[in-house]
Amino acid sequence: MLDTQQLPTPNPIPMGRSLPRLQTPVTHTFPRLPTQDDLPAEENVPLKDTCPRLPTQDDLPSEDNVPMETEPHRLQMEFLIDTLRPWLATHGGGYVSGNMFVYFSEAQLRDEDFLGPDVFVVLGASNHLRKSWVVWQEHQGPDVVIELLSEKTAKNDKGKKKQVYQNQLKVTEYFWFDPWDTDDWAGFELVTGQYREIPVDAHNRLPSTALGLALVRWPGVYKGHERTWLRWTTLDGKLLPTEAELAKAAQQRAEAEQVARQAAEERATAAEAEISRLKALLGLKAE
Repeated sequence: MLDTQQLPTPNPIPMGRSLPRLQTPVTHTFPRLPTQDDLPAEENVPLKDTCPRLPTQDDLPSEDNVPMETEPHRLQMEFLIDTLRPWLATHGGGYVSGNMFVYFSEAQLRDEDFLGPDVFVVLGASNHLRKSWVVWQEHQGPDVVIELLSEKTAKNDKGKKKQVYQNQLKVTEYFWFDPWDTDDWAGFELVTGQYREIPVDAHNRLPSTALGLALVRWPGVYKGHERTWLRWTTLDGKLLPTEAELAKAAQQRAEAEQVARQAAEERATAAEAEISRLKALLGLKAE
């Protein structure tokens, strides 16, 4: 029988944010992490049958049923995730998601300090569906994290969360962006255990060495809304396209091919007519 401990039920707060310490009595349980008393101290000694297993994504809370702060926050998250996913599939593979809890330590579980980045990327990971990201189950943590700031979360995203990403999760690159104040954006790269700010490049972009891409503030229309969006671009300046942009490009290619075919047919008809005219001038019988 597994030794279990009970955790409180999460209070409703915005998804994609750190949950505060919870006060409600426990309604769900999951196994505690094993201690030194549970684990063998010598080689070739089997684990005790009663040794508790590590909790998996099926044991851990995966949602709090609270939406993002605003519609621009939700759309911005979708914009970044949906354009990066197909690019990852053709560039070494990886997993990108957001608004999903990330579990990384026993202390985090004990303190009920659940962490949910708005956007995170794990390079080389499989792209199957998950309830949450459990570091000890996946054997790796996020390589890139993006937080979308709001008035309520900016202080935490720039302070406590940044320290967690640096010191505990050791996220290689951390970016933030405020959809309502697009001048408030920044990036950081983990260098010898400390975050060092990433300077914007000559094209006013924040490069991501981990991905070989860059983040750019792009004025344009996404899903019918015109504003300044944060989006991915290749280092040679090609924007990672949305589904709508891919569909439009495919339609334009099809139309261009149709025009080319029609032009070729018209040239062939004109050539035949010219040959017939020349033959007539020469008094030759048309073949």
